[in-house]
Amino acid sequence: MPLAKLQFRPGVNKENTSYSNEGGWSDSDKIRFRFGFPEKIGGWTRQSDYSFLAPCRALHSYVTLQGSLLMAVGTRFKFYINEGGFYYDITPIRATTAAGDVTFGATNTSSTIAVADTNHGAATGDFVTFSGAATLGGVITAAVLNQEYQISVVDENNYTIQARTVSTIASITDDGVLNPTLVAANGSDTGNGGAAVVGTYQINSGLGVVVTGTGWGSGVWSRGTWGSSATLTTVNNVRLWGIDNFGEDLLFNARDGGIFYWDTSSSDYVVDRAVALKDLFGADPGTPTVAKQVLVSDNDRHVVVFGCDAEDNIGVQDPLLIRFSSQESLTTWDTQVTNTAGDLRVGSGSEIIVAVETRNQILVFTDISLHSMQFLGPPFTFGLAQVAENITIVGPSAVTAVDDKVFWMGIGDFYVYTGQTQKIPCPVRAYIFDDINNSQIELTVCALNSTFSEVWWFYPSANSNENDRYVVFNYLENTWAVGTLTRTAWHDRGLFNAPIAASTDGYLYNHETGQNDGSTNPPSAITSYIESSQMSIGEGNNFVFLSKLIPDLTFENSISDAPNATFTLQARNFPGGAYLQSDNSNVVQTATTPVEQFTEQTFIRLRGRSFALKIESDKTDTQWRLGTPRVDIRPDGRR
Repeated sequence: MPLAKLQFRPGVNKENTSYSNEGGWSDSDKIRFRFGFPEKIGGWTRQSDYSFLAPCRALHSYVTLQGSLLMAVGTRFKFYINEGGFYYDITPIRATTAAGDVTFGATNTSSTIAVADTNHGAATGDFVTFSGAATLGGVITAAVLNQEYQISVVDENNYTIQARTVSTIASITDDGVLNPTLVAANGSDTGNGGAAVVGTYQINSGLGVVVTGTGWGSGVWSRGTWGSSATLTTVNNVRLWGIDNFGEDLLFNARDGGIFYWDTSSSDYVVDRAVALKDLFGADPGTPTVAKQVLVSDNDRHVVVFGCDAEDNIGVQDPLLIRFSSQESLTTWDTQVTNTAGDLRVGSGSEIIVAVETRNQILVFTDISLHSMQFLGPPFTFGLAQVAENITIVGPSAVTAVDDKVFWMGIGDFYVYTGQTQKIPCPVRAYIFDDINNSQIELTVCALNSTFSEVWWFYPSANSNENDRYVVFNYLENTWAVGTLTRTAWHDRGLFNAPIAASTDGYLYNHETGQNDGSTNPPSAITSYIESSQMSIGEGNNFVFLSKLIPDLTFENSISDAPNATFTLQARNFPGGAYLQSDNSNVVQTATTPVEQFTEQTFIRLRGRSFALKIESDKTDTQWRLGTPRVDIRPDGRR
């Protein structure tokens, strides 16, 4: 009997049964399809040896007029500027006390320092920096106290810190909190620390996960005027960020929180922090103070804020209101006949989820509809039109624009907008949405990998509170694949040579770099595999016998001296039956020549009515791509 070619349809299909998907692929991990054939994805390496306080939910890169390449990094605790792998903390300041308003208390043998500050307005996890303090409790010196600390709130007037050694960088635990080297007092001391102590509080930190039942916009950020004190601050929002450039300067906001500006050209990265937009010199009284997102309209240079406070009701958030500054201005927001500032209000839905800029328009998503915002010029400046209704989106980070196309994940479906909204047929839809954590679905991140014409969605599986799985769609070849990988934010290549992604370990990673998992030292292997659905080989009561496999596999770009992968064939007799037999063999590159040479053939012994093929590799420095293998199939009658 002649050798049979094993040819498969590109893409993973989990919607059909194994037999009905004959000739297709049923499962994968760390695999992409390129020109119809599966191959292992590229590896990743740490961008630098320095880490940030995780989790990170937003990345944004830009170049200064001096040519410096910067990356803005927004996490649950901090907002950083990354330059050359170093992190500079530019988290805005919420409040600064008068000298003497802060007092300390120490207990002998304890590193816990009690801090008293009336109406401090802090939440557990926030950061404060002390200055002007004196020695407390013996070894708790002024140098120990006069540094940055993370707060644990007792009540509205009191909190505690853990005295630590003097350092600028502390280690962090898996949940992203400081894990410093502590200093215990060698004497008790109450109400001391000096009469000149000043506490400088950074803006309230956000949550790392979604708190069920709170919903978007229900946290501390939308309550009262910005920076006002509270009886007891409780943060209910997962921390998400909106980031954009105004020229070489940076605009950003915490979702449902304040809007901030960072002057790149005049800033000392180590000292200067971002400031509230409303506090800029010459800012109008009606400058917005709270928003769901800030964006700069590139074509016409208006600053646009979504889900913000109205000009005549500053501090009270309207989740459907859109406001825009006068053209080319950060500070002109009050509507006048002499400027182009103004506002629009979305007419459907209960809140704006996200806005995405394309080449010709800004698409505005609410929880139930999609709207097109376009620059019209005077006298109206912008126009707003509904382009789709009865659509959903799972979260503010679940969408990406590719030229004039916009892709996003909805609740139970995937969508694309190309001038009209369409659902994307997805052969892994049930696999994803039947095993997704709906309470944390807002964390989903959409990632563009333009080098391979791919859109990835990283999402939390049913038993995870963090993104631990992905689904990838090749929008040119219309193929899907699935797998496991923890990523919380993504930035496509462009200013940087490779895509950059954030992980929960507090590091950024350069993707499509090498062939290994660079999160370990030394780098470890990436386990990749793809498995086919069942292929029928016997008819009626007849069985067949598989005796030989001729592989077709390339290890091009591998840097290992002996890269290899494993082929596994599994046979069974009935669609619902268990696999009766399996046999596997390593496929090893034996020489490096212009024409690659592989294991010529491998002998196997399998008997059944159908079989499945699996190719996998768990070797370092290995890159592989499948071609069209062949098997020797011989009749083997019933017995």
